[in-house]
Amino acid sequence: MGSTVRDFKPDGNRVILREVGLRDGLQMSNGWPTTAGKIEWLRREYAAGIRHFELGSFLPVARYPMFADLEDLIACLGALPGAQGAGLAPNKRGAMTGFARGIDEIQCVISATEAHNQANLGRTQAQTMAEIAEVIALRSCAENPPRISVGIAMSFGCSITGPVDPRNVLELAERFFSMGADVVALADTVGHAGPRQVETLAREMRRMAGAQAFGIHLHDTRGLGLANAAAALGQGVNILDASLAGLGGCLAAPNATGNIVMEDLAFLCATMGFETGVDVDRLIAVRDVLAREMPDEPLYGALARAGLPGPAAGPPGPAAAPNQSRAGESRTTN
Repeated sequence: MGSTVRDFKPDGNRVILREVGLRDGLQMSNGWPTTAGKIEWLRREYAAGIRHFELGSFLPVARYPMFADLEDLIACLGALPGAQGAGLAPNKRGAMTGFARGIDEIQCVISATEAHNQANLGRTQAQTMAEIAEVIALRSCAENPPRISVGIAMSFGCSITGPVDPRNVLELAERFFSMGADVVALADTVGHAGPRQVETLAREMRRMAGAQAFGIHLHDTRGLGLANAAAALGQGVNILDASLAGLGGCLAAPNATGNIVMEDLAFLCATMGFETGVDVDRLIAVRDVLAREMPDEPLYGALARAGLPGPAAGPPGPAAAPNQSRAGESRTTN
């Protein structure tokens, strides 16, 4: 595939929308697509204009069988010009596997609180930071050195300890940039944040990071996902994660419902004047893959329900049928 840090520094009014459904979206789902279904999902989203994909996790297949075909997805993406793939490596062993497989980006993760870091990774923050530093140092050993990104989970509030001091988040981000991380992402893992909180932390992050690439990973747990995305975009955040039909959740965070809906986010960006390169109609149509491959999984999204605005606006077809509202929903995911 081949990756550069420049791929994660869009210019002007262009923003990167990264599909995380194939990893974050599947780790707590009731089932998952076949390999053929995942490949169709990838190819059709690519045809709709998405270029950045989180493909899975480098974890033991015996415990996480939904990622058993990660190598097939890496190969699929490698045949699509300009496509970029990322894989989560929660430890050094996973990162070394990612190096060997030639993935474009290795995603490391740390939590903003000690309690959640222990619950999620089984290690202290200090141990996690040391391991990420080692991964960054070792990437030069890879035949095609990948980007290294670091996601800071619970950046806006913790499901275990509650409020999080933004100064602690900024300090973590600064330390990872100093280590050589190419990208740092702020994650609202359990949907604690509101637009003002996102706006404030994103502004301070931009001030600290300067020209360094940073992004945001939002969940729609309390219905503020898109409002938070708008606040982030207003502060110059130009890398945003989302998942088709809002799939997703957090294994170590009870009641953390899915990611923001990719289709709705693409539409939001368009209404705010940002370029994404995404054909929203074609993107909505990809939902039929999920409806067919994951018939028991609830699918979300306002556009799928109401259609794009216009004289002939209406639901886009059969793929809208599984769509459900999140109101009153309690769903445990990553």
